[in-house]
Amino acid sequence: MRSKQHLPQKNCVHCQRPFTWRKKWARCWDEVRYCSERCRRSAK
Repeated sequence: MRSKQHLPQKNCVHCQRPFTWRKKWARCWDEVRYCSERCRRSAK
């Protein structure tokens, strides 16, 4: 199993914090822009 430090990272568009890849984003990682649902809702 890979350690978490080797997972890809992005910065959230809303809060500018870095977040790492999650298994639930495996199919849509290129489309993910927000670190959480809360950031996605408050960005609008």
